[in-house]
Amino acid sequence: MKKIWVLCFALMLSFVLAGCMAGGDEEESNSAKNEGSGEGSGEDLEDKVVVYSPHGKDILSDFEKQFEKEYDVDMEFLDMGSQEILDRVRSEKNNPQADVWWGAPQVNFDQAKEDGLLAEYKPSYADALDDMYHDEDWMWSGTSITPEVILYNTKEISEEEAPKDWDDLLDPKWEDEIIIRYPLASGTMRTIYSSIIYRTYKDTEDPQEGYEWLQKLDENTKEYAANPEIMYNQVAKGAGSLSVWNMPDTVMLAEEKGYPFDYVIPESGTPVLTEGIAIVKGAQHPKAAEAFYEFVNTPEAAKLLAETYYRIPTRDDVEDLPDWITETEINPMEIDWSLFQEKSGEWMEHWDNKIKNTEKDKSEEG
Repeated sequence: MKKIWVLCFALMLSFVLAGCMAGGDEEESNSAKNEGSGEGSGEDLEDKVVVYSPHGKDILSDFEKQFEKEYDVDMEFLDMGSQEILDRVRSEKNNPQADVWWGAPQVNFDQAKEDGLLAEYKPSYADALDDMYHDEDWMWSGTSITPEVILYNTKEISEEEAPKDWDDLLDPKWEDEIIIRYPLASGTMRTIYSSIIYRTYKDTEDPQEGYEWLQKLDENTKEYAANPEIMYNQVAKGAGSLSVWNMPDTVMLAEEKGYPFDYVIPESGTPVLTEGIAIVKGAQHPKAAEAFYEFVNTPEAAKLLAETYYRIPTRDDVEDLPDWITETEINPMEIDWSLFQEKSGEWMEHWDNKIKNTEKDKSEEG
């Protein structure tokens, strides 16, 4: 009888231990699942992310490789001008194809916000951004700042001869020496042209003086290039010796590609754009979009973009930046961006219909 009791006790003990072990295994398993299910973890992400960007194939291909390696998510990108992206996102509003819009002046993102094209997302690094570098509702946030400059071919023009300010570009000696990226397809160029009009409009509320300035610039312009690469090549080979563009790209083209380029920051002041990033409203891959948004804006990514791709970061916690960033003096033009945005479309439409190539058209008719 005693033996039977001992045997029963042993069997009962084994069942209890087995249950505890099973419960422990289950608890451990659940714990492991919870650790891997945080926001942005690989388990939560969709299998791809679609990115629209004007950053160019060098940057996009580099970050494509890094992101795919880190997250095992396929990154598909479409490289086109900032304004072209805005127009495309507008046309796709009812059936969004992009998940992330990476790169464009803040005015383009503000326009997209007004049109209801962007999704709210406050990134983890929000405290590292000054208020001027993000939308108040977090529909977009800044990734870099971009001062606009006068670009010139150093083989054709010496540093002493180069224009020192915007008005110097109107000198008749620069006739047929200026190659311009077609403004309506470029957020950068629309900003430069609109800022020229804004200089006097802010006091007079009349764009006419700005229109007259752009008319004179048009008379000195040899060509409106369909994309940046054409503009770069034309200026590099001396088909024209001048352009207006942004500082980071100009430095990059000179240092990385050996183009004979240098720049002048206009003495009277220059528009300084905040380049941004946003998640498209209705994105088909929202979790992957958030992961990409965070990935390309880590301090490590910001430093890489500064050192390799000449982008000036908006984050205030990025250390050991290149000297060309820390030692460059920039005189920002004071701009009411809301007014600027309100009027820019009207101004650019007038330029396209009433100013562009008008003198050349008259010459051809004559």
